[in-house]
Amino acid sequence: MYVFSGHTEIRMGLYNSSITARACQGPSDMDQQNVTLLKADLFGKIELVSPSQDEPQSVIVRRDTRCARWWTRPVARYLAAREARFLQAASGIEGIPRLISWQDGVLARSWLEGAPMQVARPRKPAYFRQAFRLLSGLHRAGLVHNDLAKEPNWLVQKDGRPALIDFQLAWAPSRRGALFRLLAREDLRHLLKHKRTYCPEALTAREKRILQTPSLPSRLWMATGKKVYLFITRKILRWADREGAGDRNL
Repeated sequence: MYVFSGHTEIRMGLYNSSITARACQGPSDMDQQNVTLLKADLFGKIELVSPSQDEPQSVIVRRDTRCARWWTRPVARYLAAREARFLQAASGIEGIPRLISWQDGVLARSWLEGAPMQVARPRKPAYFRQAFRLLSGLHRAGLVHNDLAKEPNWLVQKDGRPALIDFQLAWAPSRRGALFRLLAREDLRHLLKHKRTYCPEALTAREKRILQTPSLPSRLWMATGKKVYLFITRKILRWADREGAGDRNL
């Protein structure tokens, strides 16, 4: 299974392997795989790959940075490598995709069946309790996600449990210091913002206090950096609202 995050969306159905982007895929791969192009942009492409329709468990998500524009390729590869390191560090944590490979600019990870939060709209307190445990498990392992404000990065799996995707901005420091604790708190605060949206009646008094006290870096980001980010992503790169890892844009 493969992991990727992308932007300018291209929606296509299952297409014949003979017309798969030849510059990014070898002939032996194309002969044996059914490939769905999920997204393509300046940073490469994302594909859903299944060697056989009779083997759904073998479905993977493939992020291919070899297709990135020459001037964005270094950034695309840096972000993919960062994600690969995180997925390797998060190995064994339930609700996190499994890293299969990272080689020659292609990142592969397991596919997690589910719908993004803004589509599934979880209303049950149980979902957010499980999401808190998932996040706590990441933090205990010394990992922070750093991009949980985006609803598409939260999945609601078929059994109702939460899962996380899109780890290009995630961080796995060698030691947990003050910065780690601050970022972990921001991870939690973003989860609570989603809980406030979909299940506000279940918020506790402590959770409401956390929501009311964003960190200083968060306040500075909202006042300055976010405006620059939105200008670049919306006006220059033309990314759409609520775009996440690209592997289940609807």
